[in-house]
Amino acid sequence: MDNIVETNRTELSGTIITLPEYSHKSYGEIFYSMTVGVYRRSGYCDRIPVIISERLIWDIELAEGDTVQVTGQIRTYNEIVDGKNKLNIVVFAREFMPSGEGASDINKVYLEGYLCKPPVRRVSPLGREICDIMLAVNRMYNKSDYIPCIAWGRNAVYAGGLSVGTKIRVSGRMQSREYKKRLENGELVTKTAYEVSISRMEE
Repeated sequence: MDNIVETNRTELSGTIITLPEYSHKSYGEIFYSMTVGVYRRSGYCDRIPVIISERLIWDIELAEGDTVQVTGQIRTYNEIVDGKNKLNIVVFAREFMPSGEGASDINKVYLEGYLCKPPVRRVSPLGREICDIMLAVNRMYNKSDYIPCIAWGRNAVYAGGLSVGTKIRVSGRMQSREYKKRLENGELVTKTAYEVSISRMEE
């Protein structure tokens, strides 16, 4: 169990944006979904979706704007939306506690897994090297989470040379990113993508 946690660990400290709402029930345990906002140094707020068990919050009174600490793992699951497969990405909370006013925002992710798709290198409009990778991270019961990651600069060049099946360790942050998408009827809608922004990686 400890080994599984060490290959997929997320630490968040931020502000409650949306209060817990019923998500689902599994093996008699009730789970809720909520959103925690974590600010970057630039001032941009990453809105992180969190899934949390009722047993972690049943005796805690929460309000929007409260600061909290969450320790857990990134989990992914597929969902059919409008006939298409959508990969959902959340932080599954294992520990949760209020942190009080003045707490620093924290957004740390540690992953160890295997490259499961060929890396995709590209260049940003500002000329910066970028590389998108998909990391398969094992968890209990012979399951895996497929986690999209993005590398920048030297890390992007390094990631672009990796082969499918390569085992790597990465650290960084979980980020949210809004983008525009035009639907088949011509309507332009705003979507949110979630990914791990890599600050360090090694084989």
